[in-house]
Amino acid sequence: MWERQASSDDAGLERKSRTVSGSAINGQGGDVLEIEDLVVVLGELQVLNGLNLEVDDGQMVAVLGPSGSGKSTLLRVVAGLLAPRSGRVLWDGRDLAGVPTHRRGFGLMFQDFALFPHKNVAANVAFGLRMAGEEPAAVKQKVDEALGWVGLDGYQERPVTALSGGEQQRVALARALAPSPRLLMLDEPLGALDRVLRDRLLPELRDLLRARGMTGLYVTHDHDEAFSVADRLALIRDGKVVQVGPPGEVWARPAGAWAARFMGISNIFSAEVRGGFARLPWGTVRVASQEVGQRTLVMRPQGIDLLPPDVDASGEGLSADDRALARVVTSTFRGGRYAVTVVLTDGSELEAEVETNRGPTQGDLFEVQVDPEQVIILNDYG
Repeated sequence: MWERQASSDDAGLERKSRTVSGSAINGQGGDVLEIEDLVVVLGELQVLNGLNLEVDDGQMVAVLGPSGSGKSTLLRVVAGLLAPRSGRVLWDGRDLAGVPTHRRGFGLMFQDFALFPHKNVAANVAFGLRMAGEEPAAVKQKVDEALGWVGLDGYQERPVTALSGGEQQRVALARALAPSPRLLMLDEPLGALDRVLRDRLLPELRDLLRARGMTGLYVTHDHDEAFSVADRLALIRDGKVVQVGPPGEVWARPAGAWAARFMGISNIFSAEVRGGFARLPWGTVRVASQEVGQRTLVMRPQGIDLLPPDVDASGEGLSADDRALARVVTSTFRGGRYAVTVVLTDGSELEAEVETNRGPTQGDLFEVQVDPEQVIILNDYG
């Protein structure tokens, strides 16, 4: 755990936090966020390149992409902190161009929490409510309620500098939730936490967002976070959304080879598909498709089995010449399974996840068998 140290730049912190909190007082819900053809240029770099996205009422959309893909820039435009060169942000059909940040009714939680180190927990959570002119009694009620949502009952008088990293994260979330924002935006909200704490807080954050029925944008580069919190997932690359859909659908059928690679699947090969089989430079595998022609195959590691080379594969409909032999390069134990990398006869590598009592060792020879249901056939190789 880490503790946030007091900052000497309290004025700058106040300016940053002001964009977070009081902005969500006016929201009513039942609306739709529409992002149309956004183009943002920073210096000589075009960060967003005609980005389109829609967020329905009560829906949490996770924006997932590598560093530098434009995720945080997107949030800054939606929040009104940055003006696009072109394109529109609409709420309930209304163009928000010219609407200042504090009038948009949106809440924003930063990765670094942006808490006031000289204020206690209650004062941090209350900041936006007070800036919006709420009555003291209403402020206290909303602060207490928001702290209850995040499991910090009784923490009102504690200094934020005495809190753990996870507790500070909860305070920042309570501050974003207290004004009942009509849209909640979270920019890498768990990014400042270590992996153990992040794994512990992620289910709590997911359950809280769902219990509150929040409409929001959740920006992250972490696959586990995105798949856990999202009702819909938007993959972003080079300032454009390349795929959007329910998390299960995006995982089951990535839109292209790049999407598959980004989600951690490295087994991507070009193959000639015909008659339920795919012929590759290193062998032939069965596929659950009757497509014909040159295709891109994505093979999930979970669908790859490594068998002793003397196993009879005639039941697979493969001749001896078609069978794929591979030699183990690395083998790593991962909680009941082994992650194995093998090198194939043409020199390319394949990753497999296998269940076995004894892990394969470097140099072991196996025959590769692929589950047809774990093969995704794509039309591109980009």
